[in-house]
Amino acid sequence: MKKIELPLNSIEPLIQKISDLTKVQRIAICVAVVVVVVGVFVYFLYMPKYKEIGKLKEDITQQEELLAKTKQNAAQFAKYQKLMEEKQAEFNVVSRALPLKREIPSLLINISQYGKDAGLEFLLFKPQAEKKKNFYAEIPVQMKLSGTYHQLGIFFDKLAGMNRIVNINRFDLKGKGSNLSISCVAATYKFIESSGEKTKGKKGKKRKKRKK
Repeated sequence: MKKIELPLNSIEPLIQKISDLTKVQRIAICVAVVVVVVGVFVYFLYMPKYKEIGKLKEDITQQEELLAKTKQNAAQFAKYQKLMEEKQAEFNVVSRALPLKREIPSLLINISQYGKDAGLEFLLFKPQAEKKKNFYAEIPVQMKLSGTYHQLGIFFDKLAGMNRIVNINRFDLKGKGSNLSISCVAATYKFIESSGEKTKGKKGKKRKKRKK
């Protein structure tokens, strides 16, 4: 690589001109040169980096906001998940006290048998049309009984000890001593099976028939 040589004769006039300038002029030229060098540095090197830094700061701010929102959503999700688990546990407890449709006949037989075991005489035992609520249905049973206070107490105690829910409503008591006439409605409840469970049951039956 060839070295670029500048003859001294070519720069001597420039040096002479600079030496002929006043001190103020020389200072002004130095300042101008420094300003030009700094300006070139700022424009070509600093400004692009400054814009890039600004963009990175903006991205960091957006990511921090997204992170804060994600943490908030995660906290709410955990809260609602815990609440859902608690409600599911409550539902499981309640659903165990609600018989399925196929268990209702045996439940009604048990209620009738408890009354007979207590010494009561059934004058009327008539299940009414069920009343659908939400996930369960109420099955009222109109009853007319004859017996004593003691026998009635034993009967109600047996109903209270059942693992299924049985409520006594519209209670009416007439007579004295051993000649009591009791009229009431015993309300029991059943769990309404979902359509999915019914469909599954039907499919199971069809498959069994095919095997035969």
